[in-house]
Amino acid sequence: MSAAVPARASGDHGSTIIDGMTVHGFALPGYESVRDAFERNLTSGGEAGASFAAVRDGEEIVSCWGGLADGAGGLPWTENTVATIFSGTKGLLAACMLLLIDRGLLDIEAAVCQYWPEFAACGKSGIRVRDCLSHTARMPGITKPVTAAEITDSAHMARVLARQAPCRDPRAALAYHPLTFGWICDELIRRVDGRSAGEFFAAEFASAMSLDIWIGLPAQLEQRVARLELHRSWPDDAEASAQAHDPLWRSVNANPPVFDRVHFPWNSRHYHAAGIPAAGGIASARSLARFYAHLPDMLSPQALQIARTPLAAGVSALTGEKMRFSSGFQLQVDGRFGPAGEAFGHAGAGGSLHGCWPGERIAFSYVTNLLRDDDRLNERAHSVLRALYASAARPALRR
Repeated sequence: MSAAVPARASGDHGSTIIDGMTVHGFALPGYESVRDAFERNLTSGGEAGASFAAVRDGEEIVSCWGGLADGAGGLPWTENTVATIFSGTKGLLAACMLLLIDRGLLDIEAAVCQYWPEFAACGKSGIRVRDCLSHTARMPGITKPVTAAEITDSAHMARVLARQAPCRDPRAALAYHPLTFGWICDELIRRVDGRSAGEFFAAEFASAMSLDIWIGLPAQLEQRVARLELHRSWPDDAEASAQAHDPLWRSVNANPPVFDRVHFPWNSRHYHAAGIPAAGGIASARSLARFYAHLPDMLSPQALQIARTPLAAGVSALTGEKMRFSSGFQLQVDGRFGPAGEAFGHAGAGGSLHGCWPGERIAFSYVTNLLRDDDRLNERAHSVLRALYASAARPALRR
C-alpha cells in the first residue's frame, strides 16, 4: 500500500445500463472484470444498491456504484451516497486505539482499569486493553436489560458495563462483542484523550484524509444516507429464535433486540446521529478504501505490525464461527477477506466488507444497503474481490 492516496476526479467515468439499472463508475485498464462482477451483483437480484472501491499503490483503480439508495422512494445510489456499515465501524475504532498507543497514551498490555478505574468493579481488574480489542474480555453482551434508546448514549452504556461482572460461561472466553466492544473503546478514548470515539476519528482520520466517514452523522448530511433494506432471509424476530432461551446468546444478540425485522431502528435520524461506536459508522466505499490504504501515513510501523498480529484465534463456542483477531481488526480466516493470504479489516452485518491486502498493496471496500442473513461469507463482496485479486495478479499489472 502507498502512503499517498490521491482522490480521483469526481464525476461519472462511465455508465452501463443493464435491465433498466444504471451502473456508474470506472475500472482502470486491466480491472474491467471487477466492474463486471459488481454489475452482476446488481443485476442478479442479489442487491438493492451498493458501491465498491479499490486503491492500489496510491491510485484508485476501481470505483463503481449503482442500484437504489432508497427502494421505496426510487432514489438512485449516487457517487455521494453513504450507508451504515455496522461492524465495519470496529476497524475505525481499532485505528483510533492504535494511534493512542503510538502516542504513548495507551498500553495494549495494561489493565483497562488503569485508565478507567470504575471498570475494575465486579472482578474485572485483570481485564487488559488487548482482551477488549481481541474479543476475549468475557464481556460480549449486556446482562442488565437495556432499551433501544439507552444504547444510543455511550456514556450511559459505559457506566452499565463498569458495573457488570465478566461472564462466567466458558463460551465467553472467545466470543464476539458486537456492541460492547465499541462502548469500552469509546470510554478508553474519552479517559485518555477527552474526546469521544466519533470526535477523535473525525479530527484525527476523517479530516486529515478528507474522508466521507462519520461515527455520528451531522444533520445536514442525512439526505445522503442510503435506506437499509432487509432481505427475506433477515430474521423476523430475535426473541423468537430457537436460541433465545440461552442467557449468553440473548445478552449478546437480543438485549436490546435492534437487529431483527421487528425491531430495526438503524434507518432513524436518531441512530445516525448517535454514533454508536461499534456499529453506527456511516461511510462511502471510496472513503473506506482510502482509509485502509492511508493507514501507513497515520500509524507507525510498530502500530501497523500490531494491527496484523493475531491476539486471539479459535472457534467461537457460541456461534461455531472461526475467529481471528488482532488489535480490533479481523484477520484473514477461511477467506473472509477474499483470496489474499494476508489481510486485515472488518466486515459489517448484512454484507459490507472493508480492509486491505498488504502483500498486494491493495485496499478495498464494499458497501451495501440490502442486509442479508444467508450470505455468511459476504458472497456479494467476495465475487468482486475474486475478480480484483485475479486482475491484480496478472503479470502486466504486477509492480
